[in-house]
Amino acid sequence: MSNMHRIHWFDEQIRSGRFPNSSWLAREFEISRRQAQRDIEYMAISLRAPLVYIAKYRGYCYEDQTYRLPHLYMTEEEQRVLKYLAHRYRHYNYEQSDAVKRVAHLLERFTLEEQQAENSQLPVFKADPQQLQFFEILSHAIAESRKVHIHYRDHTGERQFTWCPLKMLSQFNADYVIGYEMDPLQQKAIRLEGMIHVQMTNETFHCQTDGLLGVWEEALPVHKPFVAEIRLKEVQQTELWQGYRIRAKQDEIHSIEFYDTDAFLQHLFISEWEELLSPTWLRRKLLQSAEGIIDRLTIQRKVNVN
Repeated sequence: MSNMHRIHWFDEQIRSGRFPNSSWLAREFEISRRQAQRDIEYMAISLRAPLVYIAKYRGYCYEDQTYRLPHLYMTEEEQRVLKYLAHRYRHYNYEQSDAVKRVAHLLERFTLEEQQAENSQLPVFKADPQQLQFFEILSHAIAESRKVHIHYRDHTGERQFTWCPLKMLSQFNADYVIGYEMDPLQQKAIRLEGMIHVQMTNETFHCQTDGLLGVWEEALPVHKPFVAEIRLKEVQQTELWQGYRIRAKQDEIHSIEFYDTDAFLQHLFISEWEELLSPTWLRRKLLQSAEGIIDRLTIQRKVNVN
């Protein structure tokens, strides 16, 4: 794992007033205390972090609260994402195209500069071209208050419906769109990852319940992530498994963090993996969901036969 990921975590703990130390860092990332102390020394010496050890709290804080970590460089995958966006912006020939193309030029310059720098890894997010396209369609629909027709798939099966999109939201490495089908008071969030097809319609809608949207900002409380041990077909070469952070790996067995149980179950239904080793409660929920699908298919088969 990149030490910059650990340093980011350490920086966040300091800013939260938790006074982290080398023992915390070693325990959180399952490394030795010696390695953790080297990370702290790297922050102080190379990144010029104004670290001060407070004996009373047995941890570190910043002497200068205005300090910010210096610019961190991108991985090759992140550069490819920016190049893709630059390509899309460069070929944009609609409203305000001149401004959009200037953004494309800046993105291209940024990625070229990064190629000449040291490769210190930042968090990586999966950028599927289809999901980028869905994000763009939904963003336009939200701006113009236009309904969209969505073909959607989750652990309950596939369905199609008309949706009134209100807001985009990103939580725990997943993108959601908040909206409703018929009643503005019955808002819910659906994942972009589950969308098979999205089409914007010419039908507009009017919603006067914007105040309800603020609730979604705290809909998913921040808590310590769950960890699932999963045997994959091959060892992952990055620190993420399709958007989910890999805490540790030993051969094909990966310890994967997740927050939203329902979203992670849906991810397991559409992803390739060999064996779910733990936790037991997640195995049980997955089995129950699978049995529910099998029961519905069995009932449908009997109906068709009769």
